[in-house]
Amino acid sequence: MTHASPHTSSPHTPSPHATEHDSDDHAELLDLDAEVLAEHLADITGWLPVGADPRQIVDLGCGTGAGTFALLERFPRAQVTAVDTSAGHLARLLRKAEAAGLADRVHAVQADLDAGWPDLGRPELIWASASMHHMADPGRTLRRVRDTLAPGGLFAVVELAGFPRFLPEGAPEDRPGLEERCHAANDRHHAEHVPHRGADWGSELTAAGFTVEAERTVSVDIGPPHTDAVGRYALGSLRRMRGSVAQVLAAEDLAALDRLLDTEGPDSILRRDDLAVRTERMVWAARRS
Repeated sequence: MTHASPHTSSPHTPSPHATEHDSDDHAELLDLDAEVLAEHLADITGWLPVGADPRQIVDLGCGTGAGTFALLERFPRAQVTAVDTSAGHLARLLRKAEAAGLADRVHAVQADLDAGWPDLGRPELIWASASMHHMADPGRTLRRVRDTLAPGGLFAVVELAGFPRFLPEGAPEDRPGLEERCHAANDRHHAEHVPHRGADWGSELTAAGFTVEAERTVSVDIGPPHTDAVGRYALGSLRRMRGSVAQVLAAEDLAALDRLLDTEGPDSILRRDDLAVRTERMVWAARRS
């Protein structure tokens, strides 16, 4: 499967049976992730050790285009091939490209990379953000990436440390530590359902025939104060997490979580002025050996 995700849910990609509403919520969350973390994404693309600016780029698991648009801005002469399993995400990406006057620089390919490998040309740069851990056989995907890259081409892998944290320590006041308990339950869920999350991608890249040229960890700590987008990002993220943890949370914790998610209630997370965004992203830049 090849979807980008701001952070993994179960996984953070709609299942084949997801409702249209679920898909819309997921797309909105991807867009919010891109908006809230735009500065950090630009920092990552600016750091890439590309040498000469690439002209052909592939974004594997592009989602609604966070990486695609960051790469288009970083490399103004490049064309980007955006690959995803979701027709809805690709349509949304293309609408945004059209609105930004970038339609002539974006080519969309709908494909499930676990099922087959499309013709992606010979790109000088391949970007995979929050998508490698969704692959059924990451080693096979890495070898296909290696074979697809142009000689001397670079592969950038960006992976997440899981869901961001939003609440301050001691919140919510009626159930302190709720967010950490939700994270612990979510981590147990993903250990079972998303086994490649948290893999040692440096070793995986080396085993697949790459030389890792650079790696780094990007720490994110935004606010407070926060923007309206951060509040909506927190709301969407915790809603997404609820689907993975509802069955295992204590009843008191689930009730407290639902009060945070009730946008009409007095305890709504949208009413809080103390939200932050705290997370980490790990980045590997690897060259064909």
